Amino acid sequence: MGYQVGNLMVTMHQARREAVFRCIADPTRRRILQLLRRGESSVGDLAGNFRMTRPAISKHLRVLESAGLVVARQEGTSRLLTLDARPLRVVHDWVQDYEAYWGETLKDLKRYVETQR
Repeated sequence: MGYQVGNLMVTMHQARREAVFRCIADPTRRRILQLLRRGESSVGDLAGNFRMTRPAISKHLRVLESAGLVVARQEGTSRLLTLDARPLRVVHDWVQDYEAYWGETLKDLKRYVETQR
């Protein structure tokens, strides 16, 4: 039974990770995240930064919320949104794996160049 629970946790983690990468693959969603770095914003204020309908922006926001990158709260008739950048850690970790590879590759190149002198 523990194996199945562990498997489910891995699957959920992978699904969340894939959702984060899908979010940042879209330029509109990246721009929304950039705007939310400035602080809390209403859906209407965010929509004013784009040449698309408010329902289209709301659709992007739902995708960002489902990935855990945006947190919404209701205040009166306004829906206020804030950035939660913690899920972006998976992107950092993924890139960091390649930074180690690049570093080793550059060291190998340096050694090669030095032996050719």
